[in-house]
Amino acid sequence: MSAIRIPNQRAVLDRRKLAADIAEAVAQDGGTKSRKRVVELLRGAMADGRAELTRRLAEKPSAGHEITTGFAFLMDQIIRVMHDHVVTDLYPVNNRSSGERLSIMAVGGYGRAEMAPHSDIDIAFLTPGKQTAWCEQVIEALLYLLWDLGLKVGHSSRSVDDMVRMARGDLTIRTAMLEGRYLWGDQELYEEASARFFADVVAGTERQFVTEKLAERNERHKRLGNSRYVVEPNVKEGKGGLRDLQTLYWIGKYIHKVKSAAELVEVGLFTRAEYRAFRRAEGFFLAVRSHLHTITNRAEDRLTFDLQREVARRMQFADRPGKSAVERFMQYYFLQAKRVGSLSGIFLAQLDEQFARKTPRGLLAGFRARARSVRGYKVFGGRIAAQGDDWFRDDPVRLIEIFQIAEEEGLEIHPATMRMAARDATLIRDDVRNDPRANALFLKTLAGRRDPETVLRWMNEAGVFGRFVPDFGRVNAQMQFDMYHHYTVDEHTIRAIGLLARIERSELRTDHPLATELFPQIQSRNALYVSVLLHDIAKGRAGDHSILGAEVAEKLCPRLGLNEDETELVAWLVRWHLLMSATAFKRDLSDPKAIADFVTEVQSLERLRLLTMLTIVDIRAVGPGIWNSWKRQLLTQLYAAAEEALRLGHVSSGRNERVARKREDVAAELGAQAHVMEELDDRFDDSYWIAEPADIIAMNLRQYAEAKQQQRRLSIHCEYYAARGATLVTVISDDHPGLFYRIAGAISLAGGNIIDARIHTTRVGKAVDNFLVQDPLGRPFSEDSQLARLATAIEDSLANRIELVPQLAKRPLTHARAASFEVRPRVFIDNKASGRFTVIEVNARDRPALLNRLARSLFESRLMVYSAHITNYGERAADTFYVTDLLGGKITSTDRLAAIEEALLAAASDDAQAMAEKVEA
Repeated sequence: MSAIRIPNQRAVLDRRKLAADIAEAVAQDGGTKSRKRVVELLRGAMADGRAELTRRLAEKPSAGHEITTGFAFLMDQIIRVMHDHVVTDLYPVNNRSSGERLSIMAVGGYGRAEMAPHSDIDIAFLTPGKQTAWCEQVIEALLYLLWDLGLKVGHSSRSVDDMVRMARGDLTIRTAMLEGRYLWGDQELYEEASARFFADVVAGTERQFVTEKLAERNERHKRLGNSRYVVEPNVKEGKGGLRDLQTLYWIGKYIHKVKSAAELVEVGLFTRAEYRAFRRAEGFFLAVRSHLHTITNRAEDRLTFDLQREVARRMQFADRPGKSAVERFMQYYFLQAKRVGSLSGIFLAQLDEQFARKTPRGLLAGFRARARSVRGYKVFGGRIAAQGDDWFRDDPVRLIEIFQIAEEEGLEIHPATMRMAARDATLIRDDVRNDPRANALFLKTLAGRRDPETVLRWMNEAGVFGRFVPDFGRVNAQMQFDMYHHYTVDEHTIRAIGLLARIERSELRTDHPLATELFPQIQSRNALYVSVLLHDIAKGRAGDHSILGAEVAEKLCPRLGLNEDETELVAWLVRWHLLMSATAFKRDLSDPKAIADFVTEVQSLERLRLLTMLTIVDIRAVGPGIWNSWKRQLLTQLYAAAEEALRLGHVSSGRNERVARKREDVAAELGAQAHVMEELDDRFDDSYWIAEPADIIAMNLRQYAEAKQQQRRLSIHCEYYAARGATLVTVISDDHPGLFYRIAGAISLAGGNIIDARIHTTRVGKAVDNFLVQDPLGRPFSEDSQLARLATAIEDSLANRIELVPQLAKRPLTHARAASFEVRPRVFIDNKASGRFTVIEVNARDRPALLNRLARSLFESRLMVYSAHITNYGERAADTFYVTDLLGGKITSTDRLAAIEEALLAAASDDAQAMAEKVEA
């Protein structure tokens, strides 16, 4: 049983009173006839006990051990009363035979006396041999009573011999029995079974159990994302969660027969400080899990976005400048998960040492590999170790040095030395931070050529990283409360550094051909690696993290040994690290002004190369599925245009030359069909030739010529467009007001998301509209049935065969939990971003048919849309439109701009659906 003492136990459940009430019911109604009243009494007692424990959780929201022990106590009392009722009132036996003995064990989490409010009840019924009729009757009666109470029961009924036999062959049964706790019934039988388990199952299988448990743990981690920093963690099963702590206890109990986690100190697997950290993390996770169960009224172990805010509130976390309550709560959560990771490493290292001390016997006992020395450190079996317990105290710079050697030599750090590093990390003070040798070693580690990601992660786990770079310590375990970022800031940064190192080693040429090609051309590796380290260093502070991060860079870079030019370069990269992605994803890259503005800020080819690589690893390290071929293509296109402008001294090719060159490329694409260019030459103006890539123009011209030949007024063509990782949808029709918003609505209705749109009107009044479309998971439509569904939906919408607004209103949210986030709609109108167009950007919560509503609002505001660029950041959408008035001019009237902004805000707001239905009516 847990060592936690439950205050005022009778307020949770008074077993004597409940037993007396049941005895009175039986006396009045008889044994079998009293069943209904007995169940009501049990149910009432259980409900009262749950209510009392829930009240205590609200009063002491961090008391995880006390609450979970309380729920186990409640269930103990219920089952004990049930057992006594069954064997006394329902199936009494005066002189039981030796076979009519029954012991009830609590197993699993219930055996540890750790029960969240809606945890399963795991029990094992033990009999001395083959079950007698009396044992079967009692077990059946107990199970039916538990089920009548609505409890989810995991149960087994075995003889002692069967238990031993099955535990030998099944890891799950072995683990459950390992945590077995006497609950009620025949105590001698329980003690016999426990002794048999350790003598006949455990003895001699210790190493096998450890191996199997660690393999099971690794598989579980892999299944759940293989990181303790995923932003929607599983409190029970996730990496760094409760199950990892339990695994340590299981291993300790299996090998050393400890009866409580506190005894792990006595057997040398933890120090007292480490055990306190173990209990602190365990108590916090148990409290979080209890809140999850209470909020959802079910066994919920996933700390999803929609629950994080409420758990943070209940656990009394408060807002701070630059950091919300939920972000502070999750940062504390990840710090505990990180501590669990450290404890796991320490525990397993000690275990390894204990196994190793059991000297081998036999012929090979005397043959052992000899340790070697590397720069004063012992290296044995691929591990580097400190020379003694005072190694880091004698020279704290060694806390940096050991990681640098490990990275350079491809070594692991001995777990005992990692334990020392974690203990001695507090020795890193200003004198160490300002030590030139320490900074040179850190920079070599950061920009290491072997595996800086792994070593920096070790450094972070030991607490050395955050002590040496205190600004990095501030973002340690810090999450961003949104659906876009998958990892905490420190984990995202370390992953980005690892990606950069892999690009440098040409390991990601397929995914990142541009970055792989650029890396050998850069002049300052160190500046690039430091900029990746610092690009998000100021997140969580009040203010723009890019500006604040640049200020950090200006102070930190000289300390790290960078010269004045490199410091200025890093500060610029951090300040503008979002510029390239914002330009590529939110601007029309065929617009010369967009390229000119970008180049004006970038100013040099070296900056362009470095910014390109920083942008790529930043996006890729956000999480799985964020990087795709569409983003790669846009960034490559922007890089090429900017490089051309920079090489030509900010003067790109003249308009006529660009059109002529594009026409040559289109003719090559068309081949034998090049004649259609001449036939349709009078229909398209220069802006079309500049805006579209040559391959899309060739597709458009073929489709236009075919529609013209067949005298079709509407032509819809859908095909998988591999170059952009999307589906190209081209609609050619008579131009008319509202065409864009109707097509956008139809594509949404068919399950598609528009990521880019270019709208063209020919000189003869035909619309040629190109849309790039993906599904909600960022994948292209490629199946014939999917392409046909898109075409049919567009055709039906343009023919008014479907009512768009009511149909779109029925579609579910793109992200089911998007409602958990506050996204205030915002509209930005910029008349300087383009020479020809007014550029409008709308930020809003992502939801079905948002683009349709915005496009309709633009139509009702009497605006012409020429291109649309759609970007999603998890729950947030950023849609950019290039527009003019009906006469082709920019919108300059202050009153009209205000009216447009108001209309778009209304369309983007959460109650826009009701508004849209009113307009439709």
